Amino acid sequence: MPPDAIRAGSGLDFSCAAAIVGGMFKALQVLVLAAVVVGTGCATRVTRSPSSFTRFIGMENFSKFDRSLNPQGETVLLSPEIKLPIPWNELIVSWNAQVPSGTYLKIEASAISPAHRTKFYTLGNWSLDNQSVPRASMRGQQDADGNVDTDTLVLAQSAKAAQIRVTLAGTNGGLPTLKFLGASFANTKITTSPRESSRAAWGKIIATPEHSQHGSWTNKGWCSPTSLSMVMSRWAEVMNRPEMNLTVPEVAAKVYDADFKGTGNWPFNTAFAGSFNGMRSYVTRFDDLTEVEDWIAAGIPVILSARWDWLLPGRPLDRDGHLIVCIGFTEKGDVVINDPATRLEKGEAVRRIYKRENVIHSWTKSRNAVYLVYLETEKIPADPFGHWEK
Repeated sequence: MPPDAIRAGSGLDFSCAAAIVGGMFKALQVLVLAAVVVGTGCATRVTRSPSSFTRFIGMENFSKFDRSLNPQGETVLLSPEIKLPIPWNELIVSWNAQVPSGTYLKIEASAISPAHRTKFYTLGNWSLDNQSVPRASMRGQQDADGNVDTDTLVLAQSAKAAQIRVTLAGTNGGLPTLKFLGASFANTKITTSPRESSRAAWGKIIATPEHSQHGSWTNKGWCSPTSLSMVMSRWAEVMNRPEMNLTVPEVAAKVYDADFKGTGNWPFNTAFAGSFNGMRSYVTRFDDLTEVEDWIAAGIPVILSARWDWLLPGRPLDRDGHLIVCIGFTEKGDVVINDPATRLEKGEAVRRIYKRENVIHSWTKSRNAVYLVYLETEKIPADPFGHWEK
């Protein structure tokens, strides 16, 4: 079974002035990095400095894309050049689309540097029915500029810009409708350091249905669709949308990658969730766990790609990747997880508490990759660093 997921403060904004003696210490704020005032009963927000590790570009207006027909008569949307404020060497593209039976789309990307432009690499062929065109990534694309590692464009040299090309086609005269396109860029040569937590999410747990990847289907490689099924089931309950309350095998069948021969293609998972009306879903990367806390504080669970055997010291070595659902934090800041790798027949609980440092360590293997799944109308956290949709 192929691996399911691994491929691989500048001051304070004080809201309670009475807790600070006078105003004489304001000059000290510039000297305090990621400080937290505790014991005052006042809400405090830590101001965090941006890193040069990752940026996310979200697009839902495609009027500036060049629209043309290719020789096969398929509709091609070519994005304007996307210029980044950071050099990047990895790109993950996500999409949300309405894809009726008999239609499909293809996602491609090209990296651009001042002196060179790469070819367009194929990042996936996608269909919901898996009949018109097999749902598959494409191996064997490596050249001197880079390679596609299942769902991630990995460059040999960093670039400063990119273009994305989306081909819309159908075997019955219909076309998919593209709703959203997301591009997560990362400079994996940058090492991020955990920031001090604001503790706003500590003690908060989001009620989320619990599913196991182990069952009558006995498929150990289904941690990604299992995690997705838990989050989708939660939104099904919130919105009274029973069509989104799917079993693990049902979700696995809709995200299966014929080339990868597994269900761990990250954007294939988010594309399925995002195919439902009113849903937004994509892959991105965070700087650190404090950003997961922002989403938990907003009431939205987050799916993390974290190496399984690093979550609990002493587990047998398992080089496969793993997906888990963060549903909250304890009062002390440890991480409350719905873990798909649960043996219900042995009396194991899906909900578990993992030490904060273990989650941070295991999450680094994917370079802090997450699935974000939420309502299009949901109020999402403020994003000062450009890590998710605005």
